[in-house]
Amino acid sequence: MPPLRVSIIGSGNWGSAICKIIGNNTKRSNRFNPMVNMWVFEELIEGRKLTEIINQDHENVKYLPGHQLPRNVVAVPDVVEAAAGADILVFVVPHQFIGRICDQLVGHMKSGAFGISLIKGVDVGPDGLKLISDIIREKLGIEVSVLMGANIANEVADEKFCETTIGCKNPHHGQIFKELMQTPNFRITVVEDCDTVEICGALKNIVAVGAGFCDGLGFGDNTKAAVIRLGLMEMVAFARLFCKGSVSTNTFLESCGVADLVTTCYGGRNRKVSEAFAKTGKSIEELEKEMLNGQKLQGPQASLEVYKILKQKDLIEKFPLFVAVYKICYERCPVQEFISCLQNHPEHY
Repeated sequence: MPPLRVSIIGSGNWGSAICKIIGNNTKRSNRFNPMVNMWVFEELIEGRKLTEIINQDHENVKYLPGHQLPRNVVAVPDVVEAAAGADILVFVVPHQFIGRICDQLVGHMKSGAFGISLIKGVDVGPDGLKLISDIIREKLGIEVSVLMGANIANEVADEKFCETTIGCKNPHHGQIFKELMQTPNFRITVVEDCDTVEICGALKNIVAVGAGFCDGLGFGDNTKAAVIRLGLMEMVAFARLFCKGSVSTNTFLESCGVADLVTTCYGGRNRKVSEAFAKTGKSIEELEKEMLNGQKLQGPQASLEVYKILKQKDLIEKFPLFVAVYKICYERCPVQEFISCLQNHPEHY
C-alpha cells in the first residue's frame, strides 16, 4: 500500500499545535507520506503573508508564537489545493466555518478518503441537533471520526502530558488515527461512542462560560464546583436525548468528558473571556477582539445553537444552566442572575 497522505484543514491555535504532532509522527512512520499540507487562512502579518512566514520561518507567529513547526508541514492558502490527493483529512477550524469550507471541497476529494474532526461545536438542522461530523460526512460523502479531550492547545504544543479521546466506529481507522497522533505525552483512547464524544466537546464550552461568570462575580471554588457538576448533569441528559445511538456513561469518564470539562472550567478562552465579561460589562464581541488575537469563542455560539434545539423540542425548562448562559450572552439578561439557575436547578434528571 502506498503511504497515506495527510492534510490538515485549519491552522489556528489548536490546528498549529496538532500539526506539530502530526508532522513529527508522519516522518517516523512508513504508513504515512512525510509531507503534510496544512490549509491556512491567508493573513498579512506586518506586511508578510502568514503562509510565507510558516513555510520560511516554520512558526505560526499569530496563533502559536514561540513554537517551531515541523519542516515537512507546508502551509497552503487554497483549501482545495491543500486537500488535493489526501487520504486523511484532519478538520480543525471554528465550527461556524465548516459548512462553507466543505462546500469548497465538494467534488475534489480523493476516492476512499476519510476524516477526523477536532472541531468543538454543534449546529441546528430541521430535525434538531446537527453534529459537525454529520455536516462533513453529508457534504463530502466520507467517513468521519472525532477527537475531543482535555487538550489546551498551548500545553499540547509544549508537550505537557495529556490524554484525549477518539470516537471512531471503524476499528481500522481508529488504529490509523492513533498511530498518526499518539505520542508519549499525548495519550489516546479510542471508543465507539463517537456521537457522545463529540457532544461533550461542544457542551463543555457552555459550562465553561458559566464557570467564567462565577469567577468574574467572585463566587469562589465551591460555586464553580457546583457549576461543573450541574453542567455535567445537563451534558449527560442532553446526550441521552439527542444522540442517535446508545449513550455509554463510561464515555463521560474519558478525557472528552469530565477531564475536558474540568480543564476548560479552570483554563481556556471561554472561561477567561466570560470572567472579563462579568467584571467589565463589555460585550462578548468586544472582548473576543481584545483578548483572543483573532481566535473565535465557541461557548456562547454553542449556547445559542443548543437553545434553538431545546426551544424546538420544548425542553428549555429542563436545562437551566445552558439556557442561563444563552440568555446572558444573547438576551442581555444580567450576569448577576446566573446564580439563580444554580439555586433552582433540579436535583435529579
